[in-house]
Amino acid sequence: MRPKLIASLLAVYLIWGSTYLAMQICVVDHLPPMLMAGLRYGSAGVTLLAIAKWTGATIPPPRDWLRVLPVGACFFVGGNGFIAIAEQTVSSGGAAVVAATMPLWVGVLGRFTGAVITAREWITLVLGFVGVLILMGGPSLGGDTSHVVLLLLAPMAWAIGSLLSRRTRDVGGAHHSLVGPAMQMMTGGAALVVIALLRRETWPAHAPTEAYLCLVYLWLFGSLIGFTAYGWLLANARPVIATSYAFVNPIIAALLDAVFHHEPLGWTTVAANVLIVTAVMLALWRPRSGVTPSD
Repeated sequence: MRPKLIASLLAVYLIWGSTYLAMQICVVDHLPPMLMAGLRYGSAGVTLLAIAKWTGATIPPPRDWLRVLPVGACFFVGGNGFIAIAEQTVSSGGAAVVAATMPLWVGVLGRFTGAVITAREWITLVLGFVGVLILMGGPSLGGDTSHVVLLLLAPMAWAIGSLLSRRTRDVGGAHHSLVGPAMQMMTGGAALVVIALLRRETWPAHAPTEAYLCLVYLWLFGSLIGFTAYGWLLANARPVIATSYAFVNPIIAALLDAVFHHEPLGWTTVAANVLIVTAVMLALWRPRSGVTPSD
């Protein structure tokens, strides 16, 4: 299980860290955010379910789809969708800092689902969040009031989805690592498309090739590979480990901004990296008692 853990963590650390830039390019090129997300996740879910069926999985019964629906809605409507709407008036830096509170919400809300966070894990969460605050220079939440409210709710929704997902680990049986994420993306994608239509979002007649290349990247790497890895982490790792990507992603995003947008990297980046790397090492540290990260 250890190699799978490392591979899954690298996927959500590196891939999801790069999706900030890809999503920004898509939005700047006027692709509608909710409709884009709905098509991206819905099609990725269908593809993943087809792969699962090809490997021997069966289509789950309707009752399992109803169990997964709240998970998909929390992840993709509340988590991704709310942030996409909020960033119309709220800065991306402020959004990144607020999104980094998600692991903290997992710790707080986990008490209601039996996922108790240890004292060492609380230290991990606080260190990681402080690192993100230093990296981003503190939250800047100027913007439309309704957008700020949605932004504050987004990490709570993703945290709830993460905790609820652990209760649906039986869906798909032996093929859960493929079937579970596929169903979550399909139900969440369908909900996003419905909301996009209610918001009267329309697809542009013309968009730059760069926007479509980024959309393909988001579909293949961000959704198909990244979310499948996250689904495996939720089913097999401690919540603190599974959600540690929220602290690492801003580092990757900042480095990509430095490369593509020539944003300067100062001492704050170094200090933030030290704190965040320390937090991740604490999360992955295995006690001498033999307790593994999947316990």
